[in-house]
Amino acid sequence: MHLLRQRWRGVFVGDDFDVGGRAVLGGLLQGLVQLAAGCNAGGEPAVAAEGVRQFGVAPSRQIVVGDVGILAQEPLDQVTGVIEDEDDGLKPAGAVALVDREWRETDPMTASRATSVFAGFRFPPEVISVAIRWYLRYSLSYRDVEELLAERGITVDHVTVYRRVQRFTQEFIEAARPCRHAPGDRSFVDEAYVKIAGQLTYLYRAVDQHGQVIDVLLSRRRDLAGARRFLTGALRAGTVPVEVTTDRAPVYLRVLDELVHSALHTVEQHANNPIEADHGQLKARLRPMRGLKHRRSVWVLAAGHAFVQNLRRGHYDIATETPGRDRLRVVFHDLALTI
Repeated sequence: MHLLRQRWRGVFVGDDFDVGGRAVLGGLLQGLVQLAAGCNAGGEPAVAAEGVRQFGVAPSRQIVVGDVGILAQEPLDQVTGVIEDEDDGLKPAGAVALVDREWRETDPMTASRATSVFAGFRFPPEVISVAIRWYLRYSLSYRDVEELLAERGITVDHVTVYRRVQRFTQEFIEAARPCRHAPGDRSFVDEAYVKIAGQLTYLYRAVDQHGQVIDVLLSRRRDLAGARRFLTGALRAGTVPVEVTTDRAPVYLRVLDELVHSALHTVEQHANNPIEADHGQLKARLRPMRGLKHRRSVWVLAAGHAFVQNLRRGHYDIATETPGRDRLRVVFHDLALTI
């Protein structure tokens, strides 16, 4: 059978199959029988394509069936051309064999959104979404989530929970983005200190007058470049603020003059209390963790925490009729169905 796969490099099927379907099928079967007979006898196997051509199938026609590939309609001992692939170099074009040629025979394809991002993972979307929701909402470690799932008959390692949080948090955020409310016209901007792998890192955050977290950004330095990058990203939310409240850091004055020179810049004492209070909720979430080691993990947690806070505060047009205590559960369930 291995020789059969090696020697028979392809068959040719044309549009005449619908007209003379039985004849073509008979030719294919006859070719297969001849090929098997040749292999059993130890001689050169016959080519099924020749049997198909005898029944009037035009040699210039071809068809693509599903994702099997293109069935070439040139003689098997000829190469119709080559295709240059950025990953695998040069490869023959126009022929698909029944054996693995050790290179990709089709161009890269992007799966449609009809395929869920959860496809191929061990646990169903319901379990993954529950684990992510618990971790982002409550002050739990990955081992705590593992224990809670085990109490419900789901055996999962805490490392798997970590990987699913890192993998799917951004998917939930992007899926809900079209339903997000526009931020208010008053912004409160400040940065919090987070220690990652023993080094202090600055977490820029901004909220509006309604308590919606506008954006978050991790920066190694508290400098002009970090402030400019953060405020540029925050302005992409779609609202140009008329008033921006910050601390007395001199970099904010320069950046605001560049980006939103028309906004009123407030630096009064205690004026930034809304963002300071919001920092406290994030720090309370970080407290159960045994140290932060990776910048990406911190960013995912900060962005996911802000996303959950905005959902709980009603800043998304999702499950608006659901009571507040059940809203987060319903939202994550609905989003898991969309992605």
